[in-house]
Amino acid sequence: MLKMFSTQLSGLFKRIQDKEEEMEDIARLLAQAIVGDGKIYLMATNEMEGVIYDAIEGPEPLFQSTRWNKDDSFLDIAPNDRFLLISRTSQDNNLLGFAKKLYEQHIPFAAISTIMSQEEGIHEFADIHIDLALKKGLLPDEDGNRFGNPSLIGALFTYHGIKFILNEIISELDL
Repeated sequence: MLKMFSTQLSGLFKRIQDKEEEMEDIARLLAQAIVGDGKIYLMATNEMEGVIYDAIEGPEPLFQSTRWNKDDSFLDIAPNDRFLLISRTSQDNNLLGFAKKLYEQHIPFAAISTIMSQEEGIHEFADIHIDLALKKGLLPDEDGNRFGNPSLIGALFTYHGIKFILNEIISELDL
């Protein structure tokens, strides 16, 4: 089972790797905050909080990043600040309303999630969105159902890809 899961994860990583252009766009968006002495605000829901922990508390913290708390005020957002929203699905109600507010106030942000349906989602409001395309688990069970949904693993892989590109951008700028 683990070998099959590993094979499926390799396929997921390849599909995400094919979205390198979107990762570059997100890295450029976040670099605007760094170059402009702004902040990179991170907001995630459920298991995707793991990406924030890695970005802030991990061994290689993300430049000028901080967690956005629900108690924070939109009045504290500077013109050079940028946001990265991360959720399992693009229709996550906990982030969708927030994404709409960012969009309405013309605050640039990127998002990472899976587009589950044609319903309204974060992806429609984000400047750049990466679809993890994890609509079902990676492994089949005996009844034909699917299990093993590595949404956090996919999001972490995507985040690290963005961070590697961002590191390159910042090193080229000699900041």
